[in-house]
Amino acid sequence: MRSSLRLACLLAASLALGSPPPAVARGAPDSFADLSAALLPAVVNISSTETLSADQPDGEDNSGQDGDGPPDNGAPNGGAPGPTMPFPPGSPMEKFFHDFMNRHGMGGPNDPNAPPRKMQALGSGFIIDASGIIVTNNHVIKGADSITVTLQDNTVLKATLIGHDARTDLAVLQVHADHKLPAVSFGDSDKSRVGDWVLAIGNPFGLSGTVTAGIVSSRGRDIEQGPYDDFIQTDAPINRGNSGGPLFNMAGRVIGINTAIYSPSGGSIGIGFAIPSNDASLVIAQLQKFGHARRGWIGVRIQEVTADIAQSLGLSGAHGALIAGLEPKGPAQKAGLRTGDVIEQLDGKTVDGRSLPRRVAETPVGEVAQMAIWRDGKTLTLPVTIGKFPEEAGKQASDKPPPPKVLETSIGDLGMKVAAITDALRQKFQLQGSQKGVVITEVNSGGKAASRGLQPGDVIAEVQQSEIDTPAEMQDRIAQARADKRPSVLMLVQNSDGMRWVPLPIATAEAPAHPGRRKQQDQR
Repeated sequence: MRSSLRLACLLAASLALGSPPPAVARGAPDSFADLSAALLPAVVNISSTETLSADQPDGEDNSGQDGDGPPDNGAPNGGAPGPTMPFPPGSPMEKFFHDFMNRHGMGGPNDPNAPPRKMQALGSGFIIDASGIIVTNNHVIKGADSITVTLQDNTVLKATLIGHDARTDLAVLQVHADHKLPAVSFGDSDKSRVGDWVLAIGNPFGLSGTVTAGIVSSRGRDIEQGPYDDFIQTDAPINRGNSGGPLFNMAGRVIGINTAIYSPSGGSIGIGFAIPSNDASLVIAQLQKFGHARRGWIGVRIQEVTADIAQSLGLSGAHGALIAGLEPKGPAQKAGLRTGDVIEQLDGKTVDGRSLPRRVAETPVGEVAQMAIWRDGKTLTLPVTIGKFPEEAGKQASDKPPPPKVLETSIGDLGMKVAAITDALRQKFQLQGSQKGVVITEVNSGGKAASRGLQPGDVIAEVQQSEIDTPAEMQDRIAQARADKRPSVLMLVQNSDGMRWVPLPIATAEAPAHPGRRKQQDQR
């Protein structure tokens, strides 16, 4: 009675002062037992084995598989699995088993006469169709010679791989049973909010049917595992062996696939990551239909727009995705996009350097997308026909832009010297024969160029989004930027790592820079 009266007084006071009423949390569930009982039959244990040669060390198999995951550092691969043993990886008896095998020359990694060994990875999965369709992580079954699935009632079934995708770390399996299997369905992960209750069910350290509870800790996490990172973070305890298991909302729908943890010790510290169901379901449908992912592709290399870059381009605020390179004859180039364009929207939805690759990948191949771009101080909209991501040359086409067009010359207050490209400089800096622009021949330590990471051998292809062929053209562009009172000049620079846009602070004609103060500012 008192608590109700107090809450009523608080609400009345808030309304009287014109402020919003205080948020009131819903009570925690009395128990998760009924929900767990309904969901457990659809969650399975997955065991995959791989045969390694006697001279192949643990954790260095030819397939690159590292074990059951999730990892200690947040990567989707876990620590190295041990040989087939009666104890699950991570159990207290695992070290004893390894030591015993090595001491007695029974197939230890240091025994040159050891026969081929069986490496085992344990993980989790869940049934999405009563006919026996199972979803898990790709790293759980990667490189496996055989895959077995254990149901909640201890039925063991042989599984076949329908399809897998390394970029999103997803895989789809098929098992055959003499009856329909219990299945769960996907929910709308976009509707899950930070603070919502969630359940994780899986096979941590080989302990089948383990249920843990927590909340959604954050959304949209990038753990630097790929171009499509958009993880749900949760504090529901997740450990090695939970990989591929479901993360449920309170309606019993799968809103995430548990994939990785962050932990300095290898155990749960309450920071786990799950692939959102809305991202996963698109890929899973393609794996079922084609055996591989058919993701959209436009053939651009992009980078984030920083505050310095935005100022150089005249953008109001740091937003959008800056094009740093174009794939020759790719969809973007055919549509008229250029290096230096800033992609602000895709089909009316705002994008940035992180979200654009994921949004493009989710767009059906062949669909025409409308892209709003910022170019030369104004916004245009260009139609781009989404292409199919190149299967073989995918990484090369996406990550390594074509060599830029470059030449050579020399400079002053930016702390570097440049030169037109000669045969001698091509040989010295190992430059491509087709490059045009200017090459940096010397960088002053403590200067502006050095503070932004520029080095001798870097090639400047564009200044202020205009191609340059001589150092004189470069100086003209810098002088024009000063006349336009730009705080920095934007240069497209290529080195062995690829292309990137680099903003360099410049002095305006009306307000010459104070080297000491400017230098200090640049180093912050």
